[in-house]
Amino acid sequence: MTETLFSLISTYGPTAILASAFLSCLALPIPTSLMMLAGGAFAAAGDLEIVNVMLFAYVGAVVGDQAGFAIGRHGGTRLLARLTRSTARRAVFDRAQRLIERHGGIGVFLSTWAVAPLGPWVNFAAGATGLSWLRFAISDALGEIVWVTLYVGLGFYFASNIDFLATMMGNVSGLLAAVVVAVGAALWINGALRAKHKPLQHEDA
Repeated sequence: MTETLFSLISTYGPTAILASAFLSCLALPIPTSLMMLAGGAFAAAGDLEIVNVMLFAYVGAVVGDQAGFAIGRHGGTRLLARLTRSTARRAVFDRAQRLIERHGGIGVFLSTWAVAPLGPWVNFAAGATGLSWLRFAISDALGEIVWVTLYVGLGFYFASNIDFLATMMGNVSGLLAAVVVAVGAALWINGALRAKHKPLQHEDA
């Protein structure tokens, strides 16, 4: 796969990274994180400018996220029903919706890099659940800075070990996602327990 990505970037340059970032934000199965790692490696070799790689990746990601938000906001229930027709997609969308309902903009921020596979569905859910556009846009813009800087930067500094790095980052992403889910569950349980005990304390008083 790495050779194919290198070929695409060699032929189309940062434009390939922009296109992959945009499309992946609409839930298409495109390995944009690997594309950014490869773009960073090309920049390290002097074939591309690091600033251009980061800028194109960032613009593609932000515009793609905005498109996903617009689909959720204006697409209507029929379009969302089509997007979540399969049981697996419905489950992912429901998780994204819960993330937005519980954490709002912070959920959007985390979805861009800490739980990136959930990101496209968070875009849809943020639009569908009525999260304000400004809150979404700010949280998303900040989160994409982290995502792009992390992957392009690592590709640049570890260009000679790009295959190993890609495998390692896949494992790290899975670990981060597990940590975020665990922390979210702990906070929810803590909140539920507090809500349960408050009436009892009130009655005793």
